Amino acid sequence: MAQPQENLVVPADANIDGGKSLYAEFCASCHGADLEGQPDWQSPGPDGILPAPPHDETGHTWHHADGLLFQYTKLGGREALAVQGVAFDSGMPGFAGQLSDREIWNILAYIKSTWPEREREVQTARTQASISDGRN
Repeated sequence: MAQPQENLVVPADANIDGGKSLYAEFCASCHGADLEGQPDWQSPGPDGILPAPPHDETGHTWHHADGLLFQYTKLGGREALAVQGVAFDSGMPGFAGQLSDREIWNILAYIKSTWPEREREVQTARTQASISDGRN
């Protein structure tokens, strides 16, 4: 599901405080109140599905471009990856029916605001490369 060019990056006017509130309501139950993720997040559970990863700098969220993070949140992990031709049984649900696009961007802006400078710079470069390569 390709996003229009203007939706490939977190908008400059995203509401970080609003995103923090939405994160607490919709994301913290799985990804942790402090973005710490679930224990043993790199090892599949008994159901074969990976636990929710951290969204702080110890996780891999900052390894991904904004467009993929948006799609993953909106569509859910399985569907977002299927769009890219990857079959993966993700436990991440889609929030398209619960959150507006703007609310998703606000959550992502909040998450990104918590990363150290180095991780933000790497993630920004990956977002720009993804746009240049037409992967988003």
